[in-house]
Amino acid sequence: MNHWLILPILLPAVLGALLVVAARHDALLSRVFSVASCVLLLIVGLVLLGMASDGSIRVYALGDWVAPFGIVLVLDRLSALMLVLTALLGLGVLLYAVGGWDERGKHFHPLFQFQLMGLNGAFLTGDFFNLFVFFEILLIASYGLMVHGGGGLRVKAGVQYVVTNLVGSSLFLIAVGLIYSVTGTLNMADLALKVPQVPPADQALLQTGAVLLLLVFGVKAALVPLHFWLPGTYANAPGPVAALFAIMTKVGAYSIIRLYVLAFGEQAGEAAWLAAPWLLPAGLLTLVMGMTGVYAARSLGQMASFAVIGSMGMLLATVSVFTPQSLSAALYYLLHSTLAAAALFLVVDLVAERRGMLRDRLALAPRFAQGTLIAGLFFAAAIAMAGMPPLSGFLGKLLVLDAVRSHSQAVWFWALILSTSLIAIVGFARGGSLVFWKSHALETSAAASRRPAAVLPFVAVGGLLAALVVLTVAAGPVHAWLELAAAQIFAPSGYIEAVLGTAKGGQ
Repeated sequence: MNHWLILPILLPAVLGALLVVAARHDALLSRVFSVASCVLLLIVGLVLLGMASDGSIRVYALGDWVAPFGIVLVLDRLSALMLVLTALLGLGVLLYAVGGWDERGKHFHPLFQFQLMGLNGAFLTGDFFNLFVFFEILLIASYGLMVHGGGGLRVKAGVQYVVTNLVGSSLFLIAVGLIYSVTGTLNMADLALKVPQVPPADQALLQTGAVLLLLVFGVKAALVPLHFWLPGTYANAPGPVAALFAIMTKVGAYSIIRLYVLAFGEQAGEAAWLAAPWLLPAGLLTLVMGMTGVYAARSLGQMASFAVIGSMGMLLATVSVFTPQSLSAALYYLLHSTLAAAALFLVVDLVAERRGMLRDRLALAPRFAQGTLIAGLFFAAAIAMAGMPPLSGFLGKLLVLDAVRSHSQAVWFWALILSTSLIAIVGFARGGSLVFWKSHALETSAAASRRPAAVLPFVAVGGLLAALVVLTVAAGPVHAWLELAAAQIFAPSGYIEAVLGTAKGGQ
């Protein structure tokens, strides 16, 4: 049994508890341990990515209980990719936070570690009950991070976020109960074998459970009309927290990819490709709603939040085609949009910290310290989110447009992607010109313009943007690797054999 698979969950869980017990009153010690943990998580993620790159699927049976009766963790190309993305994003956000932001409230570092634990667990788990457990860990930790530093707006947005996700959790349990009642299993691989065998009399219960799960994952992914919680939550969240939340919506996307290809794909009989008719129109509508929101936003935070919604719309509309080519394009865009959104949220926080009462609102204000540098960072993050050349967002959209050419709704794809890209460009240009260009002509005090700045926040933003440059330069080999990952996902027999082979003594 390969014990590397448990480390992405075990490491942040142990360190989070250690920080609560032994280091909560020592800021320096908390920072050192937390950064060290994120570096180790990135190293572990890269090791696991290398292991998964040979095409084999590895299984870790907790307590040596065999599937489908015991808890299993499963590593394939997709889960390894998400682990590396989580670790990279977590390290970048943490470097930004330890520049001084983490001292504004209590228990930031333990909550941060538990958040990483929940994310890694969701990407590795091989059964739906434990996916629910890790969702709840995410919910608890993210609420604590959401209200970090206090403030009425954050508490209000946090309550809305918690209530929405608690409703989603209730629907999750109902959906899982319906599926279990007709299949007798919650193990993902075992479910893939049982779904085609469900008799016609039970198909209504099975498909109702599957649609409810799609609804739950749609809430997590902020699909229209289930997106209402995200703009207020992300716009009012602390900057580093909003940046970390850039990957939270991807948990919903990952769950949709995993379930509706593995268990409800072409082998599912009457329930085959159940998600496609719902996911495609919802994704395209989400794309339009999100990018329109970028244009109509009244603050940079709202602009970034609606950009996340729009990017999720394009991602899930592409996933809804359910072909290896469309999935590989979607995964490339997933990598890009997560890093670009995180960088944008951090830049918004840099602006808000320097503009006094105006914060990040789209209004004229005097020049602020490091304004030229921050304007450059905003420009890079904005063209990345809008999908303009030369960064990876442009390549991601080209891959998506190419992947959907033969689809029956290709005209809608092309028209909406191109038109919403133009809307996003205009929206970001409007916001940037108000905050940076027009405000630059206003007078400001010499003290305000020479405000000292911590270095780490700029290093963090620069690192995320540098990752986008690497993703652009290495687009060829990265996309080739993602094509292999997509092909592996669309060959579920390998996943099923790897997981259920443990019951036969295989590993």
